[in-house]
Amino acid sequence: MSQPVVVTIPHKLGKAEAVRRLKAGFGNVRSTLGEKFVVLKDEWAGDHLDFSASLLGQSTTGTVDVADDHVRLEVQLPWMLSLLANKAKALVQRQGKLMLEKPTKPTKQS
Repeated sequence: MSQPVVVTIPHKLGKAEAVRRLKAGFGNVRSTLGEKFVVLKDEWAGDHLDFSASLLGQSTTGTVDVADDHVRLEVQLPWMLSLLANKAKALVQRQGKLMLEKPTKPTKQS
């Protein structure tokens, strides 16, 4: 197994708002990355996310941990995708920053 790709993204949102934005953004990842990326599982437990996904037909797993001032994402890439690790890391950083920086409309609660 290859080394995991670890990305840390700083933010000034506070934990609750960062989690809210990531939940909303994670749900839209497929529309951003296209048909070649499929989220198979995403399970949130408080400020921690466990996920599995398929990218270019290769399965991967990872975690997201949200802190008051940063988000840490760790992804285990299969050998074939690990060859693209640097590009993947840059993509994850860019997408993560967009999710955290782009304001999203709060959902109405009944």
